Amino acid sequence: MAPMGLRLSPLGVVVFCLLGLGVLYHLYSGFLAGKLPIFMQEDSGDSAAGSVWLSNPKSRSSSMVDLRQLLAASVEAAVLGGDEVRRVREQNTLDEKSKGKTKEGAPELYTLGDLASHRKMTGLFKHSFPNIKVISEEHDDKIDNVVWSSTIPKEISSKILDPKEVLEESITVWIDPLDATQEYTENLRQYVTTMVCVAVEGKPVIGVIHKPFSKYTAWAMVDGGSNIIARSSYSENPLKVTVSRSHEGEGRKVTQQAFGNSTVIIAAGGAGYKVLSLLDVPDDEHTKADVYLHTSFIKKWDICAGSAILRTLGGHMTTLKGEEIDYSSSPSNYDGILASVKLDHKALIEKIHI
Repeated sequence: MAPMGLRLSPLGVVVFCLLGLGVLYHLYSGFLAGKLPIFMQEDSGDSAAGSVWLSNPKSRSSSMVDLRQLLAASVEAAVLGGDEVRRVREQNTLDEKSKGKTKEGAPELYTLGDLASHRKMTGLFKHSFPNIKVISEEHDDKIDNVVWSSTIPKEISSKILDPKEVLEESITVWIDPLDATQEYTENLRQYVTTMVCVAVEGKPVIGVIHKPFSKYTAWAMVDGGSNIIARSSYSENPLKVTVSRSHEGEGRKVTQQAFGNSTVIIAAGGAGYKVLSLLDVPDDEHTKADVYLHTSFIKKWDICAGSAILRTLGGHMTTLKGEEIDYSSSPSNYDGILASVKLDHKALIEKIHI
């Protein structure tokens, strides 16, 4: 007697074919998204400290990113932007224009240095981390085709040994292509910086402040490491407070009301410069301050990088009401800032009444 074969009814044939098409569609969709089934993935292996990280979408989840990579990319972006800032200034091709006026009525300038830096810095993140939200001070349809080198420098890998992976959708990158544009046009080069900040769930965790003309770069990662440290001591008698040179009158008034007439007030340009004034910076361009105070509206790309660096070093940057600043959405901060390290930040806030 011949063995019985498996026979499908016409309906069974249709169901079988539909199931097969469903499996093929699932595999094809995963391929387009860069996510393959476990049995088809390649093992990328471990990367040694200071080595090149090889981007392989087949072996990594596209929804995760290592903060060490973002730190390395942030340093690279800040330096590339700084090169453009320096080039335009040295060629004296600023072509300065006005974007309008600040809320205080002062002209808000931008130059070819701002735009050239923006195109490099934004281009690097857009091409290297296309799924991450990037917010830059400047807006321009043209960005350069720049890709992160994929190298984590030994300076970073030797301090931050283990991967620190976070979800891409939790990340916001803030870019300031040229901080202190007014001073830049006045050729006050010491105040000029380029800055990158990475915020996760609205909290600043990576900060990079680069000085294009001295080529000094400060970086830090919260719960990771940094290449900059706080000074060994800070003074409260007299307290030295750095304020914006463009709003010096209001800054002086609030400072003296809060901390007394004997307070030393240092007017300076650029939020990045003023944060570095609180720290141990290895150059002689910075007048040392104990506190950084800003009395009015300020954009988050100006302050996010400094906030991350101070947090890493145990310091604080809050509004003048003592509130933490959310770096996940709107670029506007209306309530001023107070920044300090190694001082009683809460006690300082309690002295301010505006």
